[in-house]
Amino acid sequence: DTARFRRNLRVSPDTFDAIVAAIEDHEVFHNKSLTAKQFPVEIQLAVAMYRFGHDGNAAAVPSIAQWAGVSEGFVTKATRRVIIAVLALHDQIIHWPTSAEKEEAKEWVEEASCAAWRDGFCMVDGTLIPLFEKPGSHGEVYFDRKSNYSLNAQV
Repeated sequence: DTARFRRNLRVSPDTFDAIVAAIEDHEVFHNKSLTAKQFPVEIQLAVAMYRFGHDGNAAAVPSIAQWAGVSEGFVTKATRRVIIAVLALHDQIIHWPTSAEKEEAKEWVEEASCAAWRDGFCMVDGTLIPLFEKPGSHGEVYFDRKSNYSLNAQV
């Protein structure tokens, strides 16, 4: 069920499989114990992705543990392992686009929106990052249009 998969993990099954392939050989997922084997990387990634893609009560460790049928400690460990493995890929996957990639992105922006925005190839819309509670200093300025306290980030 692709729609449910995307709703829970916020990526397509193909993207999920690509992430698994990119991180599964990282040493953080392998131990030398003969009796205490780790869960498969797919399960650990699914738990972490679910956690990353939710907020509020749905992102609470006990709620994720119940959703996944695992312990709360596993949720924490799996999230930590996934973060370590993905950060190890930083230099391979985070880079400025080549001239050809930049031109391709500009052409897409021009076709998908309007010619005037062509040079805005490296911008995305903002997103709200929810805060746990009202900040103590000038808290009212963090109250957003959705009646939550949040930060507005734009890349």
